[in-house]
Amino acid sequence: MKSPIALGALAAVGLLAATQAGAEDVVRHKLPNSNFPISLAVEVPAGKTTVYLSGVVPSVLDKNADKNTIAAYGDTKAQTESVLKAIDKTLGDLGLKMGDVAKMQVFLVGDPAKGGRMDFSGFMAAYTQFFGTAAQPNLPSRSVVQVAGLAGPGFLVEIEVTAVRP
Repeated sequence: MKSPIALGALAAVGLLAATQAGAEDVVRHKLPNSNFPISLAVEVPAGKTTVYLSGVVPSVLDKNADKNTIAAYGDTKAQTESVLKAIDKTLGDLGLKMGDVAKMQVFLVGDPAKGGRMDFSGFMAAYTQFFGTAAQPNLPSRSVVQVAGLAGPGFLVEIEVTAVRP
């Protein structure tokens, strides 16, 4: 019979072998029977560094428009593109890329032009330029919610992400 110390050593060797065999990689679980561009779940193994980005809001697109209006920032699609470009830049500054995003939380304000309902299709039109492409196939787990308002009266979109350092 092996001693508890020997069994512990064997377990440690097995854990080390599993780690060296690629167990340290982030695992993205696909949605069953779906091509929808999000992950059902994302597993981040112990020892990985997670990076939490604060919420990002859109940049002004029309400098001639009143900054307190949607016209200054564009519709949901334009605002989402602006936000995702800013996130991409911030991640790049931190030595990360969009493919390192494991979790995304999206806050959409109801668009007056859509009867006060969030423009999910406008959001998705921009989102799918950055996620689920041939160049960037990694999909985050994601939530999208409609909120009553954001910090700026012209904002329709705010996005937070959590990335994992490779």
